[in-house]
Amino acid sequence: MKCSWKCCALIAAVTITAVAVRVPRLHQRPMHCDEAVNAIKFGRLLETGYYKYNPRHYHGPTLNYFTLSEAGLSSAKNFSDVTETDLRNVPVAFGILLVVLVFLLADGLGWSATFLAALLTAISAAFVFYSRYYIHEMLLVCFTFGVIVCLWRYARSSSIIWALSAGVFMGLAACTKETFVISFVSMAAAFVLVFGAACKSVVKSIKPLHVFAGLAAAVTITVLLYTSFFSNPAGILDFFRSYSHYLVRAGGDQIHCHRWYYYLRILTYAGYPGSVTGSEVFIVLLAVTGLVFTVRKTNLAGVNLKLVRFIAFYTIIMTLVYSVIPYKTPWCLLGMLHGMILLAGTGAAAIIRSLPNMLWRVLVGVVLAAGVGHLAWHSYMGSYKYHADPRNPYVYAHTTEDVLIVKQRLETIAKLHPDGRNMYLQVIFEKNDYWPLPWYLRNFKRVGWYDSVDRDSACAEVIITSPSMEQALAGKLYDLSRKEKCGLYVPLFADYIQLRPGVEMRGFVVKDLWDRFEQYSQKPRMSEK
Repeated sequence: MKCSWKCCALIAAVTITAVAVRVPRLHQRPMHCDEAVNAIKFGRLLETGYYKYNPRHYHGPTLNYFTLSEAGLSSAKNFSDVTETDLRNVPVAFGILLVVLVFLLADGLGWSATFLAALLTAISAAFVFYSRYYIHEMLLVCFTFGVIVCLWRYARSSSIIWALSAGVFMGLAACTKETFVISFVSMAAAFVLVFGAACKSVVKSIKPLHVFAGLAAAVTITVLLYTSFFSNPAGILDFFRSYSHYLVRAGGDQIHCHRWYYYLRILTYAGYPGSVTGSEVFIVLLAVTGLVFTVRKTNLAGVNLKLVRFIAFYTIIMTLVYSVIPYKTPWCLLGMLHGMILLAGTGAAAIIRSLPNMLWRVLVGVVLAAGVGHLAWHSYMGSYKYHADPRNPYVYAHTTEDVLIVKQRLETIAKLHPDGRNMYLQVIFEKNDYWPLPWYLRNFKRVGWYDSVDRDSACAEVIITSPSMEQALAGKLYDLSRKEKCGLYVPLFADYIQLRPGVEMRGFVVKDLWDRFEQYSQKPRMSEK
């Protein structure tokens, strides 16, 4: 695939755009519970050098191992050295790679459609937001698309390099998240629908050695990562066991069960009165347009019809599957949205080709530019202004910014305590619903984590808890029969503090420590003199 200097300039411009909208202020948004869980898992790998796959509650190992590389670049030796920026740099990198990979389809989609698809990927509100989110989804979409790209390049060149590359991306996708199966099944179904009876002849045209090489690469990566480089042989069995847990969660988790149109509703914003951030409706409309042109087979000069039809079927099938599954979280829409973006690029290019003269092309170009600008504005609002606001549909069960107040308050009290960060804290939440506090308290050395009030444990000088635990906690703190008296406690926060919307936190601190805190707070700072 040849690329002129103009094409290289376009690739550079779009890549720079993707970097510019993803990299700034990565520390700004509070850590989501899932981000914090992933961070703690990585912290164990960083400090012990050992990772063990858990098939019940966590996804695959790629996020952890790629973060280990990022930690090496940032010279982080201990988990306390790791920052939100260090962690989020990982999905940022794969969000940018996803933009660049689009250009490898240029000889199938045409350069105009490819440039538009890459630009929409770079500024999509969802892709910008979740590229800055320390979860597995951006890696999954990138690796899945990498499989499609490499298979396309193999179809054009029959080179074993592309067969091996496709296998590498397959293995990485399998090691990222259990839902990779949905993407691969959608690919297989789309392939059958595109080629029909000719499927057998297409498969037979592939060299057996190349098939073996690709599959060997996929299996090798999968085995290495799930077994933690053979230190945990049971990991590969746990990989298969994970699907029994996933199937139960996919159909029975009432908290995350939503209507079939949940994803389409987010993308188009139908039924979200008062919403203030991003909308992908511009992409959806262009994707539908691209689908229409594909079905009619018109204005697709320079476009490989089989490739576009494959993308169309792949996107439709994936959208249907995810819509049928009751368990839904907003980041799961990224795979189907990326397919829509590829169709949107095709649709926009087809519209321009269908226009009769230059005047119409200029007018439509202005409309498309306005749509791109509108999308870019929404991306900014969603990721930089309403990054933790429930009105943003990509903000899902998110930590409030109150958690930063909690962190700062505890850090200040630790300065006043003779033991510093070695002072004893207790965090008590029913069902261990205290995340992401383990991330924010990672520098404190003595933290007791409880799901109920332990009447026999020592009394901590600072306690963070939920309102449902207060009565039992008071029974412990003011139990006169205790040999070890707990002392007098006062509230740590004067205001209403939330962990997440509707999930309140309460704090208590021994009075003498609180008195020291108040004296410190009232003391004039150097900047105030």
